[in-house]
Amino acid sequence: MSIKITSDNFENEVLKSDKPVLVDFYADWCTPCHMVSPIIEQVSEENGDIKVGKVNVDEQPEIASMFGVMNIPTFIMFKEGKVVDRVMGAVPKSAILKMIGK
Repeated sequence: MSIKITSDNFENEVLKSDKPVLVDFYADWCTPCHMVSPIIEQVSEENGDIKVGKVNVDEQPEIASMFGVMNIPTFIMFKEGKVVDRVMGAVPKSAILKMIGK
């Protein structure tokens, strides 16, 4: 299950996480985001060794801006608080699995 990421919990849930974190930047009005959302939930459920978070860019524009997110969906992989990979667009599950090293 994914975690809702906000400016209040971003540091603890993402930057200080003891697990790698896949962050899904999305918006409620974004059709491609809705297409990929079930895949992200599936990846979250199938991979307990990572954490999956979701950032609503309309509600948390400062987080999106901090990482230069200009298009959604955008997926950013964090390890030890650092960005290690980034993918934009409605990508297949295989692309997400490649990001998380599966």
